[in-house]
Amino acid sequence: MKTLVVDNELEARVQARTAELARANKQLVSSNERLREEAELRQQAEEALQERLQFESLLVEISARLVSLTFEQVDNEIPYALRRLCEVLDIDRSTLWQASDTEPGSFMLTHIHPTPSAMLPERPEIRVMFPWLAQRLLMGEILAIERMADLPAEAGRDLETFQTHGTKSSLIVPLSTGNGAVTGALTFGVLREERHWPGIVVKTLQLVAEIFANALARTRADRALRESLLEIEGLKQRLERENIYLQKEVKQLVEHNIVGQSAAMKTVLAQAEQVAPTDSTVIILGETGTGKELLARAIHNMSKRKNRPLVTVNCASLPPTLIESELFGREKGAYTGALTRMVGRFEVADGSTLFLDEIGELPFDLQSKLLRVLEEGVFERLGSTRPIRVNVRLITATNRDLADDVKEGRFRKDLYYRLNVFPIVIPPLRERPEDIPLMVWTFVNEFQQKMGKRIDSVPRKSMEALESYAWPGNGRELRNVIERAMILSLTESLEVTLPGIVVADTPVEQSLEDVERRHILTVLQKTHWRVTGKASAAEILGLKGSTLQSRMKKLGIRRPSN
Repeated sequence: MKTLVVDNELEARVQARTAELARANKQLVSSNERLREEAELRQQAEEALQERLQFESLLVEISARLVSLTFEQVDNEIPYALRRLCEVLDIDRSTLWQASDTEPGSFMLTHIHPTPSAMLPERPEIRVMFPWLAQRLLMGEILAIERMADLPAEAGRDLETFQTHGTKSSLIVPLSTGNGAVTGALTFGVLREERHWPGIVVKTLQLVAEIFANALARTRADRALRESLLEIEGLKQRLERENIYLQKEVKQLVEHNIVGQSAAMKTVLAQAEQVAPTDSTVIILGETGTGKELLARAIHNMSKRKNRPLVTVNCASLPPTLIESELFGREKGAYTGALTRMVGRFEVADGSTLFLDEIGELPFDLQSKLLRVLEEGVFERLGSTRPIRVNVRLITATNRDLADDVKEGRFRKDLYYRLNVFPIVIPPLRERPEDIPLMVWTFVNEFQQKMGKRIDSVPRKSMEALESYAWPGNGRELRNVIERAMILSLTESLEVTLPGIVVADTPVEQSLEDVERRHILTVLQKTHWRVTGKASAAEILGLKGSTLQSRMKKLGIRRPSN
């Protein structure tokens, strides 16, 4: 009996010890599980911290590379930033869309990494490729698409584009600055598998988008500022060119009224008033001295361009080798002796009127270049291939018969028809003698102020003589005659001596060179120092223009400065 009791006690102890050991083992297992869970949590925290540090490092890196850069530099840094985002976030593709400068609400694809295998449209625009996404993007929504099957039915076009480029998951983050306006978008795509977009990733990419938005806004402002500065500099240079031109032309810009009461001049003025408000090309025809430049100025002053100066070029006064650079400008080094860049008269006249006097003297090889400017508004400086676009109203003048020059091959037919849009013919002074008395008193009043003299009358005999004279030099010759008479006048009555040909005996002591010099001078005076061209001294003497110029240089003949 005692043995049985002992066995029961021993069994109870064993069971108690076994239970104790079981409890201890259970506690050990529980402790191990807690340790394992703590280790896992610690590892997850370390991984999250490492991931956070990696994200922050990426933010610092991208921000540092994009800050304080010019537009061109930022544009070059963006591909690197997109590549780093793909590497750090394990994303297959990243793209940047930017708002169009010309189309409100339109976003153009400007950067993509890597280059897609599928062909992109010629103008990749988000409203065309992703119309459903574009609407939400404009409202500032962040779109995390984990599965393409999650897209609604109205996003059919978007789904088609995603499938074309093999995208299985996508995240779209709008770009916006402080004013809330959406200026673009960063998009990220995964091609290998469907992807969950954790909150920390979305938040990180929001910060990246802010960095992009601020950098792009700053560079856009910088670009706009530079464009404004360039525009201001261009306007400054334009004003400087105009001032230089005006300083050269100031003596020619003295106000002159077109004087005439004849029916012929009233017709001319009526035609000028009709054509002035338009931008049509005008050609003024008339003999030397009839006032073609005065009429051109009157047309300009009645036009919409009157607030800008009229720019004039006399095509007969410039050597053929210089007229191209005078009209169209030249670059430094364009030819030997071109030590500086020169702006041509067409650039100076941009937005204004250009008057080409003696257009018939324009060299044949330059006529095609002038025709191009008239038709396209474009030309290149001498020595440059960069096209310059101008808006110039052209008025030309000539005392030649251009139709005859066209027949004889001296003037381009197409240019002639382009210039002959609105011809105005100024009649010679001999055909309108009734204008002479009014013109005489206009010149008298002009010279009275300059010379400090007073003229009260012009003898009837002098006035009748002036009216009966043929005036081969027209109004210019009449003005010169009145000026001479004013200089010689000693009373308040103006005595006028008509021009005449003085024939003097030639002394036998004179050399042949003296006789030649005298004869050339007489012809030059008769032609008003017109050396070359039609009705010129060279034509009367039967010489080539270059030959006559050579003889004048040898004989020391120079045109008077007045």
